[in-house]
Amino acid sequence: MKFEPGPDDIGERLDVFLSRRLPDWTRSQLKLLNSHGGVRVDGRHEKGGYRLRGSEDVEVEFPDRSEADFETIGPELIALDVLFEDDHFAVVEKPAGLVVHPGAGNREGTLVHALRARFRNLSDAAGAGRPGIVHRLDRWTSGLIVVAKSNAAHARISRSFQNRNVRKTYVAGVHGRMADESGAIDLPIGRHPTKRTRMSAGRPGGREARSDYRVRDWVPGFSMLDVSIQTGRTHQIRVHLAAIGHPVLGDTVYGEKLHRTFERRHGRFDRYFLHAAHLAFAHPESREPMEFASEIPGELVQLWSRLSGRK
Repeated sequence: MKFEPGPDDIGERLDVFLSRRLPDWTRSQLKLLNSHGGVRVDGRHEKGGYRLRGSEDVEVEFPDRSEADFETIGPELIALDVLFEDDHFAVVEKPAGLVVHPGAGNREGTLVHALRARFRNLSDAAGAGRPGIVHRLDRWTSGLIVVAKSNAAHARISRSFQNRNVRKTYVAGVHGRMADESGAIDLPIGRHPTKRTRMSAGRPGGREARSDYRVRDWVPGFSMLDVSIQTGRTHQIRVHLAAIGHPVLGDTVYGEKLHRTFERRHGRFDRYFLHAAHLAFAHPESREPMEFASEIPGELVQLWSRLSGRK
């Protein structure tokens, strides 16, 4: 949904403007929606206190209203690897193939169902259908996820993400050999103009996005990278790497043609070679530095061994 502020709106705060245009939403709901990237001003994220100039396009992207209500999300005994837990938050390992929260087409068997079975308390700050969820990983990506147990912890951890005080590093296997041993991909990311379920890089109106990479290893035809993201845009790593001609192995969306060729030569591969391997941020209560690491999953290690011919 788009709004166009007029002359009468000049100087008004963004949150006040939205509360007048969306009377069915509370100020706290709108604040939460904005904090999760659902509000953009000329394609940018702006805080609620942003003063309108009267010439912007204000776009609001609402969450999926078909999500199951929190009360209807029952616990399911799904194996869950918990790396850390205290009264405020937990860090868990998400395997590839597990959807993070319920939505259209995924009503059962999600990470949220597993969390409901494992933890007594979970925040509801992200909405009724996403208890405990501070950030997400794509279904076919594995690795570390932070789970908030209280709304206070959720708010503080979310603020750390928004202020770029969280260090996130992924391991990615990509097509082709990188020309440089390290580098930065600094391309804005926005919705694809015609394929609305996809993102695209480098188009006008996209949101600022940066990914730094370093080559960890390479074999003929492929590179393994450490990728640190400075922003957290939807599909960021996959979109950025595809934009420079090195799509992630297993990515049937942004590297479809190369994936088909890969499977003809090397057999079926039904996940992304993308793993959230390292996470560092300040504890939401004590502010003590916290750091977590996750080993590369066995199926990715085995694939890389086959590609390299090493044991």
